[in-house]
Amino acid sequence: MLWATRLARAGLPVTLIMRNDARLQAYRAAQGVTLVEGEHSQLITLQAQTPDTDEPVQRLLVTCKAYDAEHAVAQIAGRLTPDAEVILLQNGLGSQQAVANLVPQARCIFASSTEGAFRQSDWNVVFAGRGQVWLGDTGEAPQWLEELERSGISAQWSPNILSLLWRKLALNCAINPLTVLHDCRNGGLLTHIDQVNALCAELGILLERCGQAEAAIDLPAQVSRVIQATANNFSSMHQDVTQGRRTEISYLLGYACAAAHNHQLTVPLLQALQQRLEHHLKLRGLPCN
Repeated sequence: MLWATRLARAGLPVTLIMRNDARLQAYRAAQGVTLVEGEHSQLITLQAQTPDTDEPVQRLLVTCKAYDAEHAVAQIAGRLTPDAEVILLQNGLGSQQAVANLVPQARCIFASSTEGAFRQSDWNVVFAGRGQVWLGDTGEAPQWLEELERSGISAQWSPNILSLLWRKLALNCAINPLTVLHDCRNGGLLTHIDQVNALCAELGILLERCGQAEAAIDLPAQVSRVIQATANNFSSMHQDVTQGRRTEISYLLGYACAAAHNHQLTVPLLQALQQRLEHHLKLRGLPCN
C-alpha cells in the first residue's frame, strides 16, 4: 500500500491485486487506501482486481510475506506478458529464487528496503520511516527507476543485489529470533550483546563460505548500529509471534542453516537458535516453517 499510494499520487497507473473477492469487496467499501504521513492523511483511490482477472500484467510488484510469494505469483503467472518484470520485496532468501524458477520468461528483480510502514487498520497505512530501496539483477537498470524517485521512493540499482540480501539476512538472523526468545524490543538485545556478537561471528564465517565476503565486512558493528537505531522498535518477527502470525523463519534461519549444510559448514549457534525458536513457536501453536 505504501508503494501503490505514492506511485498513484505521482500520476502513475497502479492496480492492486487482492487475494480474493472478499478482500476486493472490503477494499471497495473503504473507497481507497489512506496514506498517513506525520500529521497529514490522504485517501487515494486505486484500481483493484482479483488474480483471476484476464488483464495482462507487464510489471508486478510482489510485497507479500516470503512464504506466500510463490503461490501469489503462480495465481497470475499466466497473465504475465512476454516482457514482464517481477519486482520481489521479500525478507530473507529462497522465495525470490522460487519465483524466478516459476516464471523463467519474466525478468525477476530482487529488492530490499529499509523503509518503515505499518497498517493502522485495513486500507490505512502509516509511513513510519523514510529509508532506502535497493533493486537489482545482473542486467542494466530499468528506465522506470526514475519513476520511483519521482514518486518519493528513494531507489538505487545494484548489480550485486544478492550481497545486500545476504547482508540483510544476516542482520535479521542476529536480531529477530533473539527478540522473540527474550521477548524484548530491539534495544533489549544490548543486555545480550555477547550472544549477538557470537552469532555475528558465525554468520560472518557462513557468508564468506557462501562467496559473500563483502556482506560479512563489519557485520557485528552494523548489527549493533541497527539495534541502537531501532531500539524502541519490535522486530517484524516479534510482531508476527505476538499477533499469532506465521513467521518467516524458513527464509531467515532456515535458509542460513541449509546453506551451511550445503557447504559442509558447522554452525552450532545458528542451529541451536533455530531449534529454540521452533520450540518456542510450537508452544505458541504457530507453524515452524
